[in-house]
Amino acid sequence: MSPEATLSARLTVDLDALAANWRALDALSGGTASAVVKADAYGLGAKKVGPTLARAGARRFFVALPDEGAALRGALGPGPEICILGGFAPADISLFRDHGLVPVLNSAAQARAWFDAMPGAAAGLQVDSGMNRLGMEAEELASILPLPDAVGFVTSHLACADEPEHPQNATQLAAFRAMTDGLGLPRSLAATGGILLGEAFRFDFTRPGVGIYGGAPFTDARAVVTLEAPIIQVRDVAPGESVGYGAAWRASQPAWIATIAAGYADGILRAAGQGGLSAFWQGRRLPLVGRVSMDLITLDVSRCEGIGPGAMIELLGTSQGVDDVAAAAGTIGYEVLTSLGSRYARRYTGG
Repeated sequence: MSPEATLSARLTVDLDALAANWRALDALSGGTASAVVKADAYGLGAKKVGPTLARAGARRFFVALPDEGAALRGALGPGPEICILGGFAPADISLFRDHGLVPVLNSAAQARAWFDAMPGAAAGLQVDSGMNRLGMEAEELASILPLPDAVGFVTSHLACADEPEHPQNATQLAAFRAMTDGLGLPRSLAATGGILLGEAFRFDFTRPGVGIYGGAPFTDARAVVTLEAPIIQVRDVAPGESVGYGAAWRASQPAWIATIAAGYADGILRAAGQGGLSAFWQGRRLPLVGRVSMDLITLDVSRCEGIGPGAMIELLGTSQGVDDVAAAAGTIGYEVLTSLGSRYARRYTGG
């Protein structure tokens, strides 16, 4: 192992690619895109991602919780609008007041509490167009009309936007129109998938999220994340010997097995190991053998001449994106991104 070798996995975030993805989605939206940076910018670091997107042109940001909004305000400074998708609770009023946060009010009760606590302060509304998760039903919305002038927009969210042919997309579009026609407010229905459904879904502004970070269904996205982990040991395994917990993999012929320093504690989902997860070295595919454990993964490197301890192995990147890893684990790219652990040596390029 060379003196420069490390035992730490390395996560590289390409801020130029991230900005390019946002600009592409903004162009598809007719220049109206906001940016969703909840869950610490999908695990990639809102303190870096937020200012990058602001420089790219984003002026409205969405997060889930007031604490996230306060942290983002510290990174962005005054100016950009920061909206809280979870709405408002009176216990959080100081966060909203001190950091200039805008609640997206999801019920008549939330709305009344906000109007009483912060008269004249900016707010948005969310209506339920058929997802049955957050948002006001038509009767609730009617109960708070007429709206104060400070209510600046109304949103809803599509349940099946990543399935363009799903009939619920059209059903929700019609419901959203029925609930919001005549309100006289800017409207937003589309996140990344909705943007790609076409102009009818884009309304006055859009809310791209996962597509900014390189995830499906935005297939034209540039790769944003590269994850590499070092080999820390290589060993010969004889026919009949097993590797890893549960003796789940057994060699049928002589094999050369490398152990790399990453595991499910770092967001490499254990289920992915049973779904065909691979890694890559110099463009060459390395099959995973045995189970993903907390800190370690084992790979078959029998055909890789010159590989050894200290070599960096790519787990995410141009050879294998977040949605490829998600498919191996039977999940979605969102979960892969937001599960990336804190032990990585993080590096940001561009921006």
